[in-house]
Amino acid sequence: MIDASPRAKLLDAAIDHIAHHGGAGRSLRALAADLGTSHRMLIYHFGSKEGLLTAVAREVEARQRAALADLDPAEFWRRLTADDLRANEKLFFQLYGQALGGTPGTTEFLDGVIHDWLGPVEALLKERGVPEADRPAHARLGLAVTRGLLLDLVTTGDRDAVNAAMEQFLAMYEPHGLTKPEH
Repeated sequence: MIDASPRAKLLDAAIDHIAHHGGAGRSLRALAADLGTSHRMLIYHFGSKEGLLTAVAREVEARQRAALADLDPAEFWRRLTADDLRANEKLFFQLYGQALGGTPGTTEFLDGVIHDWLGPVEALLKERGVPEADRPAHARLGLAVTRGLLLDLVTTGDRDAVNAAMEQFLAMYEPHGLTKPEH
């Protein structure tokens, strides 16, 4: 069932708005105006601007984790590097840095930022025949490579270079038959 609560509607609107216009640099009042609501409603539902941005980043991450199960690694990479995710990825890295620095309202962003991905990635690795004992290390490696290349992309904009690097990373798995499910 789709959550049609006022908070969920505001969160969906914020995700869409940030995807097209950014938002980390905007004030809470400006973001509220952009979303057709008041800053008081955003504070009520999210606690602060940082709470809103954290909720946006966490929901975008949750949506990407859900998509992971339905796509092969190359398709998933194309999804992650699509232009419509660029502003949300930039927000992700901005919040990550703020949370690591202890910025109030952002520290909860770190809850699950690694561990929430490990299970879904390990499930994908299991499906592709990676031995159980190797899955935790491969999951962390895949997550680190993916995030590192996404950070490279939002920093440099060099899509060709990051795509070539990801192709090399995925190619390392080809001799082992790990890039395609065994059916």
